[in-house]
Amino acid sequence: MGRRKVKIIADTNLLVRAAVRDDPEQASIAEEALQEADTVAITLPTLCEFVWVLMRGYKRTPSQVATSIRRLLNSATVAVDRPATDAGLAILEAGGDFADGVIAFEGRRLGGEVFVTFDRKAASLLDAAGTTAQFLSKT
Repeated sequence: MGRRKVKIIADTNLLVRAAVRDDPEQASIAEEALQEADTVAITLPTLCEFVWVLMRGYKRTPSQVATSIRRLLNSATVAVDRPATDAGLAILEAGGDFADGVIAFEGRRLGGEVFVTFDRKAASLLDAAGTTAQFLSKT
């Protein structure tokens, strides 16, 4: 009898513990869960939270966060929406928010054409990346 295939859905805190290792016991448990799984499903909301926690809570740089995400993507067992993740990484590495890249990508996939925002920086970065963006302002 073979080992039962385990297909997990990774929560943000599981990924953070494995990446940050600030709690050695939980980090070990998290790494074991990730390594023993036949499939590790990582959703876009989880990746958005992961980026936010690492940058805001742990003061990681965009480059450090991008490296952490790429490590996940390079695992043969990880299932993720790769095109949306790549769109998020492109904006993160250009100095913007990972979530803005994901949102713009998903919006285009749903039929949207113009990313509309009150965030001037996001609009500029998305325009530069090829997504038409409109910055809303009172002036």
